[in-house]
Amino acid sequence: MTEATTAPARDAAGLARLAKTEAYALGFDLCGITALGPMDTAPAFDAWIEDGRAGTMHYLERGAEKRHDSRRPLPGTTHAIVVALDYGGREPSGPVARYARGDDYHDVMESKLRALHARLEEAVGAAVPGKPYVDTGPLLERDLARRAGLGWFGKNTNLLNPRMGSFFFLGCLVVELDLATDAPFESDHCGTCTRCIEACPTAAITAPRELDATRCISYLTIELKGEISEEFRAPMGELIYGCDICQEVCPFNIKFAQAFKVPEFAPREFLAGKDSRTLARDILALTQEDFSVVFKGSPMKRAKLNGLQRNAAVVLGNVRTSDDAAAPLNDASRQAP
Repeated sequence: MTEATTAPARDAAGLARLAKTEAYALGFDLCGITALGPMDTAPAFDAWIEDGRAGTMHYLERGAEKRHDSRRPLPGTTHAIVVALDYGGREPSGPVARYARGDDYHDVMESKLRALHARLEEAVGAAVPGKPYVDTGPLLERDLARRAGLGWFGKNTNLLNPRMGSFFFLGCLVVELDLATDAPFESDHCGTCTRCIEACPTAAITAPRELDATRCISYLTIELKGEISEEFRAPMGELIYGCDICQEVCPFNIKFAQAFKVPEFAPREFLAGKDSRTLARDILALTQEDFSVVFKGSPMKRAKLNGLQRNAAVVLGNVRTSDDAAAPLNDASRQAP
């Protein structure tokens, strides 16, 4: 524990200060606190799913009732400690989205949140009911982050912080503990800027703060099962896994994006320094055994080998030279994960 936790801090304001001190000591870049309760964006999220914008991500339909009130996923909890961890937006663009080049952020974030939970319990001197969430439950973490003062919803639908941009992960530690809360982030700093909307190669941002996931390259290369439509193959360009374009063009990221500082987020050897053609060819050459070794503990394992090879085939089809055989590409591009 840090020096700040050596003195008792049992009042709401003191515990909130302690939580933030410990969060920053653990390496988090942002930390805010909000009370749990009814969620403002839940009705819009439900409507988005009902409108078919989530595509085949049917798992998002689960837990709808719990999403409407952030106290429901873990009854008895009262507050959320919301944190952000930068993953290196200043790193060069490439065929793999920046967030996926290193170890799985779920594991990294959850480990840090569990450590934060333990430090709170040590300071209080008693068990504190609570649970960490990192994209792992029916919590609208972006909504909680805005309410905790961490940022506003950008026109690309990402949470934007005025001093960091958007290249960061969000996580929450929900606890049954009285904590002083932060003021919600009320202002919108996007102004008249529409760079993210205009830059999206598949027109997935259909209006400010409205995303059609079925057109998003991240969805197409990670979540979609089966063949990628001809409509989206050329717009995918050289992107094998995920897409950062709507973040790369954002003025806040251009100004404030940082180099990665968390060792776990360093690019894996299999990915580091490779252009799209080289990486695509290497992925197409992988066996299932190779895949299991190379992508153990990586977020890229979500696409499975067939999915990555499908994506690699599409990309190689976009950039191939006379050295690349066309027939294997046609077969691989139709593989279902």
